[in-house]
Amino acid sequence: MTTTAVAPLTTADAEALVTAAVEAAEKAGVTVSVTVLDAGGHLLAFRRDDRAVLISGETSTRKAYTALQLNAPTADLVDAVQPGGLFHTLPTALDRPLLFIAGGVPVRRDGRLIGAVGVGGGAPEQDHGFATAAVESLA
Repeated sequence: MTTTAVAPLTTADAEALVTAAVEAAEKAGVTVSVTVLDAGGHLLAFRRDDRAVLISGETSTRKAYTALQLNAPTADLVDAVQPGGLFHTLPTALDRPLLFIAGGVPVRRDGRLIGAVGVGGGAPEQDHGFATAAVESLA
């Protein structure tokens, strides 16, 4: 079995993701916080617009962490944590809280998970759009 190394998410990649997400948000007239985590869940980049609500910093980080841990956009997981859903107890099962609100998106390179970006500050569907635009800009 041969495995091909995939380049990890770099700080330059992380800065590009932050810039792309912030630019998408600015075009929409929304102030946001953006968090980028590497594949190990470590912070690579963070930016909170000075006009963004303070909690957006925490929500952007939790969204990125959730997208990374479950390797899925948080927008796709919202229904899974509702009563009767597959992951109903997951938000309270771990030491580090997950956040099942749209705005977290995994970052993949050559099909491999290399990190995640989370955006907070806008409406959930806006945050998802800004995070998605950032990830698409990296490709």
